[in-house]
Amino acid sequence: MEIANTKISLRQLLEPHRSKGCRIAFVPTMGALHEGHLALVNQAKQLADIVVCSIFVNPTQFNDPKDLEKYPRPIEHDISLLQSAHCDLLFHPAVDEMYGLAERWHLDLGHLEQVLEGLHRPGHFQGVTQILKKLFDAVRPDVACFGQKDFQQYKVVEHMVDKLKLPLTLALCPTVREPGGLAMSSRNVRLTPEGRKQAQQLYRTLQQTQADLHRKSMDALRTDAIRVLEGSPGIQVEYFEVYQAESFKAADETSRNGQLVALAAIWVDGVRLIDNLLL
Repeated sequence: MEIANTKISLRQLLEPHRSKGCRIAFVPTMGALHEGHLALVNQAKQLADIVVCSIFVNPTQFNDPKDLEKYPRPIEHDISLLQSAHCDLLFHPAVDEMYGLAERWHLDLGHLEQVLEGLHRPGHFQGVTQILKKLFDAVRPDVACFGQKDFQQYKVVEHMVDKLKLPLTLALCPTVREPGGLAMSSRNVRLTPEGRKQAQQLYRTLQQTQADLHRKSMDALRTDAIRVLEGSPGIQVEYFEVYQAESFKAADETSRNGQLVALAAIWVDGVRLIDNLLL
């Protein structure tokens, strides 16, 4: 696996492949890699000839400076994992390689940044789109792979690609789960063994919502799920909603037969966890 730390060296490493007509897939990450990230790399290998993974802890998408400070950065371990997954190229830039002084960015994301993650983490998606636009410009991929766990983020990136008419396609890859159903996340390492066990209730609740889809009203699906989660030890609920997957708007009885997605955010052990399930 080759490693580039600058946009110029990245371009130089990719140019021979591009000139041969190779298809390039891109997996953007913030590091602290786990099996979920490696599944994205494997998916990318099915979709292209060359796989580029980036590791960059993006400061503009953190609402809380302490959260940025605490974010794990085990770069040597990450490199080892990417090598074992046969990733072709790692792009690992420094902050000053990606950002100049006093940069400004705003992309109209419509209702996507006014609900759920957008509402609870103001400015987060502006930071996400800001860095992804820079990374897309640097890598110039044919396809970029994202995990379903961050479904709202995927909808935001889809919106940006469409709005800015970027020349790439997106691939949504299934959520990878730990035994017991907890969605894999770099934040999971901060859970105690007891907290990890408590957090498994989230996936069970999502599964129950899926099972109840045609037996309960939309309001009942939501309120019953919240009641179960709030009654579970160690869990504090931030939100639980059922949305239309395509429009990313709240589902009602008229949208019952379309593709729906249940989305949730909870706190366990002081760690914020998100998950979703296509219904």
